Amino acid sequence: MERSRNRGPIAEDLRDGETCDSQGRALCPVLAAVGVIGTEWRLAIIHRLLDGPQRFSEILKSNPRLNAKTLSATLKFLEGQGVVQRHVISTRPFSVTYSLTEMGLSLAPAARELRIWGERWLVPRATARANAPTARPTPVIEGELPRIVVPDAGTPRSH
Repeated sequence: MERSRNRGPIAEDLRDGETCDSQGRALCPVLAAVGVIGTEWRLAIIHRLLDGPQRFSEILKSNPRLNAKTLSATLKFLEGQGVVQRHVISTRPFSVTYSLTEMGLSLAPAARELRIWGERWLVPRATARANAPTARPTPVIEGELPRIVVPDAGTPRSH
């Protein structure tokens, strides 16, 4: 049985017509795809690069929770997987931009659908949770422990 050339090394573990369940030792394409794009930062970076090539600093500034070390490691991983390509522009000082490969660009429909799903199901949930009244009052000082009142030794206890 001949394997397709465009399927990539991960998808080659499944022969045509096989499913994840039909071959126990096969690598499921869904799980393999999640292994490539399945972290918060990988998908966020791919989504950012769908707008076009970006410099490292532009990607970094796009999310205040993202740090340089995580961004660098994630870009290297995505580059190694063939999703992102790095372009060095030899100017003084030199400049580096990152863009999606054909493989990365093909993730656009999936990224769009994930965004639509999140907007429909997760945003209303988070909004409702944020607007819900709290069951107990928040301590004045963050992390304040409740005080335990111990009766005086001279005070008689009622049983």
